[in-house]
Amino acid sequence: MTSGQEEYQSSSEYVAVSEVQNRHGMWREGLNEPQLEAVTTLNGPVLVLSGAGTGKTKVLTSRLAELVASRTAQPWNILAVTFTNKAAREMKMRVSQLVGPMAEQVMLGTFHALAGRMLRRHAELVGLRSDFTILDTDDQLRLLKQVMEAEGLDIKRWPPRGLLGIISRFKDRGLVPEAVTLEEAGDAAGGKAISIYKAYQNRLKTLNAADFGDLLLHMLTIFTKHPDILAGYQAKLTHIMVDEYQDTNIAQYLWLRLLAQKHHNLCCVGDDDQSIYGWRGAEVGNILRFETDYENAVTIRLERNYRSTGHILNAASALIAKNEQRLGKTLYTDDASGEKVRLAGYWDGYDEARTISSIIESLMKDGHQLDNIAVLVRAGYQTREFEERFLAIGMPYRVVGTRFYERAEIRDAIAYLRLINQPADDLAFERIINTPKRGLGTTSVQTIFQLARAADRPMLAAAADLVDSDELKPQARRSLAGFVMAIGQWREAKDSMPPADFARMVLDESGYTEMWQKDKSPDSDGRLENLKELVSAMEEFDTLSGFLEHISLVMDNDAPREDGEVTLMTLHAAKGLEFDTVFLPGWEEGIFPSQRSLDENGGIGLEEERRLAYVGITRARRNLYISFAANRRIHGLWQSAIPSRFVSELPQTDILEEMAQGLSVGRVEPVMIGEADSRVGKPGYGPGWGRRAKYSERNTAAPMRDTEGFLPDGSKNSFAVDDRVFHPKFGMGSVVVVDADKLEIQFDKAGRKKVVASFVSHPDDIH
Repeated sequence: MTSGQEEYQSSSEYVAVSEVQNRHGMWREGLNEPQLEAVTTLNGPVLVLSGAGTGKTKVLTSRLAELVASRTAQPWNILAVTFTNKAAREMKMRVSQLVGPMAEQVMLGTFHALAGRMLRRHAELVGLRSDFTILDTDDQLRLLKQVMEAEGLDIKRWPPRGLLGIISRFKDRGLVPEAVTLEEAGDAAGGKAISIYKAYQNRLKTLNAADFGDLLLHMLTIFTKHPDILAGYQAKLTHIMVDEYQDTNIAQYLWLRLLAQKHHNLCCVGDDDQSIYGWRGAEVGNILRFETDYENAVTIRLERNYRSTGHILNAASALIAKNEQRLGKTLYTDDASGEKVRLAGYWDGYDEARTISSIIESLMKDGHQLDNIAVLVRAGYQTREFEERFLAIGMPYRVVGTRFYERAEIRDAIAYLRLINQPADDLAFERIINTPKRGLGTTSVQTIFQLARAADRPMLAAAADLVDSDELKPQARRSLAGFVMAIGQWREAKDSMPPADFARMVLDESGYTEMWQKDKSPDSDGRLENLKELVSAMEEFDTLSGFLEHISLVMDNDAPREDGEVTLMTLHAAKGLEFDTVFLPGWEEGIFPSQRSLDENGGIGLEEERRLAYVGITRARRNLYISFAANRRIHGLWQSAIPSRFVSELPQTDILEEMAQGLSVGRVEPVMIGEADSRVGKPGYGPGWGRRAKYSERNTAAPMRDTEGFLPDGSKNSFAVDDRVFHPKFGMGSVVVVDADKLEIQFDKAGRKKVVASFVSHPDDIH
């Protein structure tokens, strides 16, 4: 017995272990044979392929308890890694219930939390201090913007958010700036991606800061350059467990592999069939290669499902079997087969939404709880149609994530329309005055606000006043003039165009659509889809004001209901959840599988889309409804739709078809979905105005000049020619021209300037 073991046995921890051993076997109760094998196979590399609903969390916690109770590993020699803080807390709570306070000594947490803890011990080895700051996304964007400007990069052409996404992907792959090749960098940032990445990393070190990607990247650097540090962790961490291994990226994979090199006691739990996050760096190849990466690896398949009925599981298994890149398993249940999966075809999306809402109402009458019903869609913009329908019939619902009309890009677009419809809407003005960027800084906006408050006028009116003054710098004044003119011209046109056409024009000519087109971040495409869906929603309204009134009602419908709510969410967000009844609408080619995913990733993209369908199906416990429409309005354009290829891959013996008259399901040959009409205009306010001429005549008459000094509200200002006045920015001067609420003043030091009367005071009024 070693001295370390003697010390261990004489400690209070030994007593705790003895108590755990007295309860040894408690966590084995109720385990099926494969689960028990996973729990008791404690040494060597182990891959636990855990299908949906097969008791993965129970296996993980029971295995951790088994490690401690059997004294195979001391608690402080165990590393347990999860993907979310919520999962880490749940695991720690469950293990504590099994082994008591000893669970606190297990090194348990997320990849970032554990790597961050390590990095604080060795920060000086990568040029940081132990008290380094971890930057959030907003801080990262601000810092990267500074770096780009210092490098002379046009941030309008290369938005910082897009470039930050590229840098994050480099880090997810474990690549420091020196390891990125010119081919990998491509033409991003005008070919300067590598130099920007390097400058960004140097700036982080100067600030004693790191972003989330650095936590693992720096530890990989330390492990590679300082083998003694790595050897210390390898000696201490004798047993490693990882949850959701199919979602690991390359940096996480390398970090785990280095730590497990000495003892090879690595247990990875995951499901290759549920790897759906390739778009954010997850590499399904990590789990597919496990048996070749680790010699003598044991693979244990958990296939008994405790969640869903037989028909649902058969549908899921038949669908996912079409994927070639998988290790293979088939879910089954010992429970009854239950109801068949209902497959429905509708004439259009509106019919689909109406029928689904009617089915939900019938389920409610039969005693089903709304909290156990979910509608899962492929893309966020698809929730809009259901939100509208549920609102119309008074169906309580909640959107997991963000409601359609609460998304930032939708709020921005609506703010434009609100300001055009009601020029006194200061909240809308403040939201969009510099979105997209117009070179109007905080000081300019504060000047507008101060004038509006002093004169008790709307901010748009105050902005118009400032255009003819010298309060702002020339560039800011020109930008503000363009904005004010645009709002005025749009306002003239709003009642002479269909609301949808009008909104599309405003988004194009304001530069807002182009802003997101140039943004290369992962969510920019989704934002553009949401904007198109907003325009599509406006097709149903005759007037802009009618649409805005409708939006007010939608936004007000957010009070939680005591009797439960239907859940609306995307398939990606639904992973890990389960519901008694699940609706999967929109199973059409181009929507699901996503045409963009097919175009960008080919066969790999198709297999990930199929895994996403598998995830959707396995969320259902008792009832599953899958549907498609023969006609679909996509971003404002009606298109004939064909059923998704996934529909024809479902097993007929487990499906109950309920087709509208004339519709049927056949084998689908993949086709390209037609391009939606983007009708994107050019930036600025000039080039697009001509096409509006057929809708309205513009008033080009010059405003009448008021030489008597009357203000817009009819009152007379208190300034006259030759008055001595004081301006807080330009100092003392003499009035030379009075034009309503505008003054021209010859300042003693600043020269002749145009200013707004409310910014000026008589010397006698200065206190």
